[in-house]
Amino acid sequence: MITVREDPLTRPLTLVTGGSRGIGAATALRLAREGHDLALSYVQDEDAAKRTAEAVRATGARCVVVRADTAQEGDVERMFDEAQDRLGPLTGLVNNAGVTGPFGALVDARTEDLRRVLDVNVLGVLLCCRRAARDMAASGGGAVVNVSSAAATLGSPGDYVHYAASKAAVDTLTLGLSKELGPAGIRVNAVAPGIIDTELHATGGDPDRAERMASGLPLRRAGTSDEVAAAIAWLLSDDAAYATGTVVRVAGGR
Repeated sequence: MITVREDPLTRPLTLVTGGSRGIGAATALRLAREGHDLALSYVQDEDAAKRTAEAVRATGARCVVVRADTAQEGDVERMFDEAQDRLGPLTGLVNNAGVTGPFGALVDARTEDLRRVLDVNVLGVLLCCRRAARDMAASGGGAVVNVSSAAATLGSPGDYVHYAASKAAVDTLTLGLSKELGPAGIRVNAVAPGIIDTELHATGGDPDRAERMASGLPLRRAGTSDEVAAAIAWLLSDDAAYATGTVVRVAGGR
């Protein structure tokens, strides 16, 4: 794995979108412990973002926090500019920001919820990947990890087929972009979490969902944000130098 270096000019710099809570926060802390400096984005929960940043800095890593809606081009450009103006050239991007919208059948979904899911989960990832590709190509390479979902191959009927569709788009983007950017020294991979015990379920209107669904998994439990973070950290590390265009499933066998 990448080891901690004292010289900030030689440390990897990774931007984690949606880095205030859940998988994003766990990823930021994992990467900080492995020698990365971090830039974290958030949309609403400033207090959570500040707490995560404080925990990151406690490891000795540098960290900046930027409020940004990744579905907005201007926010994305400002986020990348601020991160690199303050910390240096970007070497890694974790596209973690995502939304599900309310759980339920598609026939009951509101158009505004469908649009928001696609805007954040697809357009937002495209915008961040586009900017990262430009910056990383100019600085000699890097690595992108997109946070997909096991829902992309399961369809999630009755829960959120719109969310599943958005994550299937992320998988396709990961494959295509890995081939497009490989010659520039940029690796593009994804992780596909399954049922992970985070606030996502409560946000979608079903706070007990993870516990309820865990019994149906081969491992008989929900996963943790730290377990997903470990996979992300590996994909960003030198140990994964020959891995690109792959989706690592972290879903308890589902």
